[in-house]
Amino acid sequence: MLRISSNLASLSARRALGLTQKNTERSLQELATGSRFTSAGADAAGYAIAENMRSQIQGYKSARYNADNAASFVALAEGALQEQNNIIIRLRELAIQAASDTFSDRERKMLDTEYQSLTQELDRIAKSTKFGSQPLLDGSVKEYEFQVGINKGDDNIIKYRSDSDTTLSNLNLDGGSVRDKSDARDSLESIDEAFYKLNEARAGLGAIHSRMEIAVNHIDSQVENLTAAHSKMADADVAEAVSGARRGQILQQYQAAALSYANDSQSFLLRLIA
Repeated sequence: MLRISSNLASLSARRALGLTQKNTERSLQELATGSRFTSAGADAAGYAIAENMRSQIQGYKSARYNADNAASFVALAEGALQEQNNIIIRLRELAIQAASDTFSDRERKMLDTEYQSLTQELDRIAKSTKFGSQPLLDGSVKEYEFQVGINKGDDNIIKYRSDSDTTLSNLNLDGGSVRDKSDARDSLESIDEAFYKLNEARAGLGAIHSRMEIAVNHIDSQVENLTAAHSKMADADVAEAVSGARRGQILQQYQAAALSYANDSQSFLLRLIA
């Protein structure tokens, strides 16, 4: 049957051309953006899952920032304790030297000058070591909570109670002296007790520092794995997108020619009425 009111061939060619153009544009958009989700409607379920993963990745990055800051907080205190440890070792050396009669009282007086200067520095370090405005070694007590997870709850928090006190008075080193042999020998016992208290504080800080490093490693692993999963789901397949775009361009040329032929195909009907 011959019709002139409806050109079905032309309608079919136009529909196919429009569909091919839409698919070609999607492939070009994927190449331009690097993302498979050129619109949420392209894969609504996949897009929602991928966005949830992206949210988790950003959350873990913030948690890592917190853990890094907490590790810096602890490292600062550990650095101060290391210097105090060095001072106590030197105090012990001076006390041992002064306890021997190989040194005269005059020489012991010179040793004591260094001894008193070092004890003052020991106390200064304890009272001046701060993270921001927060004192760390002067005996101030504070409960810290470090958010190292991406959700609510205690499983996402590392708690630390800061109560280290390495001041001169708490270490029982105030009033110590090596001016004479007896004082020097008495100082040895106090120095050993101070050394124990100092190492006890270092052990507590070392434990929390080690835990923070483990937390950072765990977060890095989560970010890596989630990023890989997100990439597989959301990133454009470049080879496929290039092939799709090239195929669409060729099809569009072919379909445009077919549409032109379909539009011209009815012209021979004029001969029937000419």
